[in-house]
Amino acid sequence: MPPILQHMQLATKMMSRRKILLLVLGCSTVSLLIHQGAQLSWYPKLFPLSCPPLRDSPPRPKHMTVAFLKTHKTAGTTVQNILFRFAERHNLTVALPHPSCEHQFCYPRNFSAHFVHPATRPPHVLASHLRFDRAELERLMPPGTVYVTILREPAAMFESLFSYYNQYCPAFRRVPNASLEAFLRAPEAYYRAGEHFAMFAHNTLAYDLGGDNERSPRDDAAYLAGLIRQVEEVFSLVMIAEYFDESLVLLRRLLAWDLDDVLYAKLNARAASSRLAAIPAALARAARPRNALDAGLYDPSNATCWRRAASAGRACVEREARELREARERLLRRCFGEEPVLRPAAQIRTKQLQPWQPSRKVDIMGYDLPSGGAGPATEACLKLAMPEVQYSSYLLRKQKRRGGVRARPEPVLDNPPPRPIRALPRGPPGH
Repeated sequence: MPPILQHMQLATKMMSRRKILLLVLGCSTVSLLIHQGAQLSWYPKLFPLSCPPLRDSPPRPKHMTVAFLKTHKTAGTTVQNILFRFAERHNLTVALPHPSCEHQFCYPRNFSAHFVHPATRPPHVLASHLRFDRAELERLMPPGTVYVTILREPAAMFESLFSYYNQYCPAFRRVPNASLEAFLRAPEAYYRAGEHFAMFAHNTLAYDLGGDNERSPRDDAAYLAGLIRQVEEVFSLVMIAEYFDESLVLLRRLLAWDLDDVLYAKLNARAASSRLAAIPAALARAARPRNALDAGLYDPSNATCWRRAASAGRACVEREARELREARERLLRRCFGEEPVLRPAAQIRTKQLQPWQPSRKVDIMGYDLPSGGAGPATEACLKLAMPEVQYSSYLLRKQKRRGGVRARPEPVLDNPPPRPIRALPRGPPGH
């Protein structure tokens, strides 16, 4: 029997209590339309995996408890969307912020379990922005939770931070003509430690990870070494944004997920006009010392990620990453048309897919659904491209409806944090 028919036969046995519609798309890709109760989902399924399980390892059930530390400007929104969709498909509870925190866990304050909406406790999955606090997360998440985060090369990350938060970080606002070069030439002329959102201008990764972003590894190498040890102890996987697909392969292996569980659409991406096509070498040389703690965290984490790939079989991981990219392209075409393109928010008709815009100077792109779509496939495509704010709100409403009787919430925020960043209104075209 051909392998694809074997896969279909196996899927039919496994899904005997569900209504299944198999749509063959080419010779090796199958889509499943699954109706289970009131839940409907559609996604490519059953393309073959190149990476076998570790030798002598029995099959493992999918791991269902994951805490993802969503760092800033590292492709974390795309990872969050993967986790949100997985949680929905498996009817898992996602920890979501209390309304007073909006869609982040009261960042930039240290995380507290008090910041979690009571209708979303106890959770299986956590994936919204927070400042890491190990004790508070362990208090919230169940035993056996897998902790994961993602890092990005510090110079590229800093360029993105400077562009995205230019209207919110006081250090960036002071720079004439919003010039990154000018800031990096003399950061001390613009930066004030302790200001609101000052962490976006200095060692943001270290801050997100709960560290003191004002420490200098040049003056205190032991501090950086301790921060690296904490990351290695807590996080079962540190993904690397520059090798996103390879990192997703490692993630799915760690969690015993299928490759289709980590299919994605790129979210929260800036338009080409809002970013540098490449970081000039001089800027990179200046940005790294400015963010020396971040560089000190990134470099060993990058090396560790590739050691993990080597232990899984590097050629195997790269082959599976290629299969992931191919399946992703098929999915994007299926959802958004034969030539799926990222669009400016003003061109996206579907309100639920319009991405949040940080300022008039930055365009954040998104996908739109073709007109006339309806049904479970359309719903799944909508979730695939749904921005963070809309998806968080949707999940909170859904979990509140199914919650039933819950424990009374703990007192929240006697000292409310500064209001989270809000979008600035856009002017008329041409302004």
